[in-house]
Amino acid sequence: MIDSYLRLLVVSPHFDDTVFSCGALLAATPGATVCTVFAATPPDAIVTDWDRQCGFQDAHQAMRAQQAEDDAALAVLDARPLRLNFLDSQYLRQSANSSSRSIVQALSATIRDIQPTMLHIPPGLFHSDHALAHEAAIEAWRTHPSLQCVAYEDCLYRYMDGLVQTRIAELAARDIVATPVLDPFDLEGLKRALELKCAAVSHYASQLRTFGHGGYDDVFTSARVDAEVRTGFRPCTANLMKQQHLRSD
Repeated sequence: MIDSYLRLLVVSPHFDDTVFSCGALLAATPGATVCTVFAATPPDAIVTDWDRQCGFQDAHQAMRAQQAEDDAALAVLDARPLRLNFLDSQYLRQSANSSSRSIVQALSATIRDIQPTMLHIPPGLFHSDHALAHEAAIEAWRTHPSLQCVAYEDCLYRYMDGLVQTRIAELAARDIVATPVLDPFDLEGLKRALELKCAAVSHYASQLRTFGHGGYDDVFTSARVDAEVRTGFRPCTANLMKQQHLRSD
């Protein structure tokens, strides 16, 4: 069973990422907050290849529809949406870039406001927006060292050769210890959570249409307990002791 006193905050790069990657966790943790980083609507109604594939005429129509899809999906899981005002990379000019510092500040403020007991973040696999959200979330977490931090594997990207392994190695080089987390789900609770996840995922119709038949099978994989492999983060003990010693000198 999930701790009934858990206040869960989940950082999601885009609207669908958290539900795809850890929707069963959200179903088992009613009242969780999902903070979507790249949720801003661009000022101009630009047209991108991805939005066209999703069936949208322009970015404005795409963002309205995707937010509505996300609202419906999170309602199924009894999760609360929170959106930050940063643009998806597809809406940025080639020379432009979202400010990592601004995202860190926004996430830090969100942590202060919500005061979660646990933070879930993406490991930042493959996609540039995922990598930027990961880096900003790591830095925001470092400003709240007592907060338990867990990474969920990015669905659809986690099976790409070496990506998870490379990320864990990079974290180790930064004195962040990563250890797999396995929650003790009861079978009936797990079954219900997966049913709710499937129902929630179905609301992202525009994204599922674009992935095509079989293109999102990973979302429903149940081979590894709940298909939502997560990794706990903590500062390296040796490095933490060194910092404490320096502060006492």
